[in-house]
Amino acid sequence: MSTPDALAFRFFSLHVVRTRPLGPSLVRVTFAGDDLAHFHSDGRDQSLSLFIPAEGRAEPGVPIEEGENWYAAWREQPDDVRAVMRSYTLRSLRREPDEIDIDFVLHGVEPGAAVPAGPASRWAAKAKAGDKVVLIGPAVADNRAIRFRPPEGTDLVLMWADETALPALLASLETLPAGMPVRAWVEVTDAGDIQDVETAADAEVTWLVQDGSCAEGSPMALGAIKEAELPPAEQPYVWLAGESGCMKEMRRHFVGERGVDRRQVTFVGYWRRGLSEEQLREQPED
Repeated sequence: MSTPDALAFRFFSLHVVRTRPLGPSLVRVTFAGDDLAHFHSDGRDQSLSLFIPAEGRAEPGVPIEEGENWYAAWREQPDDVRAVMRSYTLRSLRREPDEIDIDFVLHGVEPGAAVPAGPASRWAAKAKAGDKVVLIGPAVADNRAIRFRPPEGTDLVLMWADETALPALLASLETLPAGMPVRAWVEVTDAGDIQDVETAADAEVTWLVQDGSCAEGSPMALGAIKEAELPPAEQPYVWLAGESGCMKEMRRHFVGERGVDRRQVTFVGYWRRGLSEEQLREQPED
């Protein structure tokens, strides 16, 4: 989401309330602010655009005052002023008080990491109460930045996520009706990142611990999925989210080998190996 829709999306100026580690590689940051009174979402895999301050600055440089021209003005700002924009998933929304949670992956922040952390991970690792951010989020509960949409008549939900899409998977599971059959596979890089699953659905979640060397098709997950014995279903729905290359073979498997109608497969590339988010935004969609 690069520009806010005049009706469905708006800017929110927020600050950090608290942080909580969820595992060796994950931290939850809770945000608050008066603007959240206007924040509405049906949850699931709700996407947000988060702006954090440029290195050395206390506030994110986002020219909100430019109105519809904010994006061009933001791009023209000097590098040491322009806020860093990254896409994240809403993990939860609460009222009284108004708060939202966003979960961050912290790979690369440890000393000597083979691949250095990106700016958002570095920011989240050091975030403290009072730190300021801006985000583009939903002002309408049911909006186009929600992709997890099992159609009416779905009798089996199949899901795959890596750590970047874990908040989206967990939040989506929480919305499913009681008894809905679900089979999900989640890839994490450390067993300490495995989380409790809360859902009324009949969900079987398989956690796969790997070293993060995801190649196209994600061999560990794809192997587990191919070997899985799935419940019988007439209208299965598939949701895949995470590294773009990892989803291709899975999508082919579900459509070509499992016979799932390709129109009932939702796939969301959260990142692509070897590309920054800025570069990914410039890539054509698959």
